Amino acid sequence: MNRTDKQKAIDYTNMGNSVNVITNLIAGDSSVIGDMTEARRKEKVKINYASLELVKAYDDWGSEDMTAVTNAITAGKAFAD
Repeated sequence: MNRTDKQKAIDYTNMGNSVNVITNLIAGDSSVIGDMTEARRKEKVKINYASLELVKAYDDWGSEDMTAVTNAITAGKAFAD
């Protein structure tokens, strides 16, 4: 993978957004889930943690802290699988 620093920054920001989505869906944040069924919440969590796994696996990360990403993937799997 050969991303520019700008693209890495964008991807890292997007990963943070997915971490927030997963966290809020698991927590049942009413501003996020509205009238969403639990099955739909699980589906959205799966989509987001799968995306995180894919992007986290890129081999050109530098010193970015992936702790929140790893924790969100773990929590997402526990919730959705």
